[in-house]
Amino acid sequence: MNIAALLSGGVDSSVVVHLLKEAGHDPTLFYIKIGMDDDELLHCSSEEDIEMASLIARKYGCKLEIVDLHKDYWDNVVSYTIDKVRQGLTPNPDVMCNKLIKFGVFEQRVGKDFDKTATGHYATTVETGGKVFLGTAIDPVKDQTDFLAQINSLQVSKLMFPIGHLMKNEVREIANNALLPSAKRQDSQGICFLGKVNYNDFIRRYLGEKEGPIVELETGKILGKHKGYWFHTVGQRKGLGLSGGPWYVIKKDVAANVVYASKGFDVDTQYGYDFSMRDFHFITENPWNNSSNEIEITFKIRHTPDFTKGKILKTPAGYHLISTQRLQGIAPGQFGVIYDAESKICIGSGEIV
Repeated sequence: MNIAALLSGGVDSSVVVHLLKEAGHDPTLFYIKIGMDDDELLHCSSEEDIEMASLIARKYGCKLEIVDLHKDYWDNVVSYTIDKVRQGLTPNPDVMCNKLIKFGVFEQRVGKDFDKTATGHYATTVETGGKVFLGTAIDPVKDQTDFLAQINSLQVSKLMFPIGHLMKNEVREIANNALLPSAKRQDSQGICFLGKVNYNDFIRRYLGEKEGPIVELETGKILGKHKGYWFHTVGQRKGLGLSGGPWYVIKKDVAANVVYASKGFDVDTQYGYDFSMRDFHFITENPWNNSSNEIEITFKIRHTPDFTKGKILKTPAGYHLISTQRLQGIAPGQFGVIYDAESKICIGSGEIV
């Protein structure tokens, strides 16, 4: 097969190259560059990553190409992020990066010339009935299907996830045994395009600061001040600067620039049993085509190894999910990611409203 392999400079994608070569393939390697070198604050240094990718390419005799997609990234993913934050929502730029950039623009410009695109994501593909579905990874802690839940079935059919059947410690072991230069590199943390940039500094660059009150939800008492509702998200515990906590952000009044907080972990105001979703995106076929109005599923509302059981209903306004467990910090703007009842196949995702 003619395979394109996406390299990040990290251990996971390096092991992907190792496994592909062991399987007899000769992949062409690609590093997607998204940083803005001409912006002092938001400069995302890619030098170390590219150097690591180059070492892997030389070690395995593979061709490496640098694909500069920073304009596409900032015009789409970053603008999406700022727009959602301005609306008082909690965006997930990593989800949109996969949908629009890695498996969107890259596929349209480069990947289309290859049979398959291999990545270091912790996910699997499941083929049944002649169709390919997005399956969860063996390692529940590292599973990244929630970040892939906005891609479509055609994109899934072209993808390879060589490490999806491995635990993270097994990936590290392979890297160590193969003497890969990236074997000891730490996993990247945080939002994909920020690198080491502080999230609040990034938001401040675009939205500035605007002082407003932090109000106790139950009593209406003013607890303190914040520098803009856009610095806070529903479910947030740290960063409020309030004493006598823990305090949690419960909701925000965008028009009035008010952040509402509640104290304690077990207060009912922090929890909910249901939520609605808009713009639901199916990876699999729409399960309502040949089924009843209500389907038993499992789901996630944030990146976690745990799946929650529930049922999803089709309504005139979209889709409504009812959980079997209380959910803390249901954040509008995040994605509700839906799986089959056995938590094996990702059905799709919708934006929580």
